[in-house]
Amino acid sequence: MGRVRVRLTFPETLVPRPLIYELGHRFQVVTNIRRAHVEEHVGWVVLELDGEEDEIEHGLVWTRSLGVRVDPVTADVVEG
Repeated sequence: MGRVRVRLTFPETLVPRPLIYELGHRFQVVTNIRRAHVEEHVGWVVLELDGEEDEIEHGLVWTRSLGVRVDPVTADVVEG
C-alpha cells in the first residue's frame, strides 16, 4: 500500500465535474481531501490517495489525460 499527496488544479471546463468521486470509483484508491479552493472558473484541491502504487499511478495518469494539472505535495497539509 502506498500514500501520495498531490495538488490537482482544474481548468474551468472541469470545475463542475465530480472528478474526485470518479477517481475513487474508477480506481482502487481511497481519496481524502486535505485542502481545497473552488470558484466558478478555477479550482484546486490537495488530495491524499491511498492504495496500491500502480492503482494510484493509473488514476493520476487518467486525471492528467482529462486536462487536470497534477503536482506533488511534500509539505504537511492540515493535520489534526
